[in-house]
Amino acid sequence: MSTPTASLPAPEGARINLRTSPEAKALIERAAALVGTTVSAFMLQHAYEAARQVVADNDTLILSQQAFEAFVAACEQPSEPNEALRTLMAR
Repeated sequence: MSTPTASLPAPEGARINLRTSPEAKALIERAAALVGTTVSAFMLQHAYEAARQVVADNDTLILSQQAFEAFVAACEQPSEPNEALRTLMAR
Protein backbone atom coordinates (compact mmCIF):
# COMPACT_ATOMS: atom_id res chain seq x y z
CA MET A 1 0.00 0.00 0.00
CA SER A 2 1.38 3.44 -0.87
CA THR A 3 2.14 6.04 1.75
CA PRO A 4 0.10 9.20 1.17
CA THR A 5 2.11 12.37 0.65
CA ALA A 6 -0.59 14.55 2.17
CA SER A 7 -2.77 13.59 5.11
CA LEU A 8 -6.44 13.54 4.20
CA PRO A 9 -8.99 15.00 6.59
CA ALA A 10 -11.18 12.43 8.35
CA PRO A 11 -14.21 11.52 6.25
CA GLU A 12 -17.48 13.05 7.42
CA GLY A 13 -19.83 11.35 5.01
CA ALA A 14 -19.72 13.92 2.21
CA ARG A 15 -20.13 12.24 -1.16
CA ILE A 16 -18.76 12.89 -4.61
CA ASN A 17 -20.39 11.03 -7.48
CA LEU A 18 -18.98 10.81 -10.97
CA ARG A 19 -19.37 8.91 -14.19
CA THR A 20 -16.55 7.62 -16.35
CA SER A 21 -15.87 5.34 -19.26
CA PRO A 22 -15.51 1.60 -18.68
CA GLU A 23 -11.86 1.88 -19.76
CA ALA A 24 -11.08 4.58 -17.18
CA LYS A 25 -12.91 2.63 -14.47
CA ALA A 26 -10.94 -0.53 -15.24
CA LEU A 27 -7.63 1.35 -15.20
CA ILE A 28 -8.44 3.03 -11.88
CA GLU A 29 -9.50 -0.29 -10.37
CA ARG A 30 -6.26 -1.89 -11.53
CA ALA A 31 -4.16 0.96 -10.14
CA ALA A 32 -5.97 0.79 -6.79
CA ALA A 33 -5.39 -2.97 -6.62
CA LEU A 34 -1.70 -2.54 -7.48
CA VAL A 35 -1.18 -0.21 -4.51
CA GLY A 36 -3.40 -2.29 -2.25
CA THR A 37 -6.22 0.12 -1.59
CA THR A 38 -9.85 0.60 -2.48
CA VAL A 39 -10.97 2.48 -5.56
CA SER A 40 -12.57 5.14 -3.35
CA ALA A 41 -9.43 5.61 -1.25
CA PHE A 42 -7.25 5.68 -4.37
CA MET A 43 -9.41 8.26 -6.13
CA LEU A 44 -9.83 10.40 -3.04
CA GLN A 45 -6.10 10.45 -2.27
CA HIS A 46 -5.09 11.38 -5.81
CA ALA A 47 -7.88 13.92 -6.31
CA TYR A 48 -7.04 15.51 -2.94
CA GLU A 49 -3.33 15.76 -3.79
CA ALA A 50 -4.14 17.29 -7.19
CA ALA A 51 -6.56 19.77 -5.62
CA ARG A 52 -3.99 20.83 -3.00
CA GLN A 53 -1.44 21.42 -5.76
CA VAL A 54 -3.85 23.48 -7.87
CA VAL A 55 -4.76 25.63 -4.87
CA ALA A 56 -1.12 26.02 -3.83
CA ASP A 57 -0.14 27.02 -7.37
CA ASN A 58 -2.94 29.60 -7.38
CA ASP A 59 -2.09 30.97 -3.93
CA THR A 60 1.68 31.19 -4.42
CA LEU A 61 3.38 34.14 -6.05
CA ILE A 62 6.83 33.47 -7.45
CA LEU A 63 9.09 36.43 -8.15
CA SER A 64 12.54 36.67 -9.62
CA GLN A 65 15.22 37.90 -7.23
CA GLN A 66 15.24 41.26 -9.05
CA ALA A 67 11.44 41.64 -8.77
CA PHE A 68 11.53 40.65 -5.09
CA GLU A 69 14.25 43.21 -4.34
CA ALA A 70 12.25 45.91 -6.16
CA PHE A 71 9.16 44.98 -4.12
CA VAL A 72 11.07 45.12 -0.83
CA ALA A 73 12.62 48.48 -1.78
CA ALA A 74 9.19 49.90 -2.62
CA CYS A 75 7.83 48.69 0.73
CA GLU A 76 10.75 50.17 2.63
CA GLN A 77 10.47 53.57 0.92
CA PRO A 78 6.76 54.32 0.61
CA SER A 79 5.64 57.38 -1.33
CA GLU A 80 4.39 60.46 0.43
CA PRO A 81 0.61 60.46 0.80
CA ASN A 82 -1.19 62.41 -1.90
CA GLU A 83 -4.32 64.52 -1.47
CA ALA A 84 -6.65 61.62 -2.35
CA LEU A 85 -5.13 59.44 0.36
CA ARG A 86 -5.31 62.26 2.92
CA THR A 87 -8.98 62.78 2.06
CA LEU A 88 -9.70 59.08 2.33
CA MET A 89 -7.96 58.75 5.69
CA ALA A 90 -9.81 61.80 7.05
CA ARG A 91 -13.18 60.04 6.66
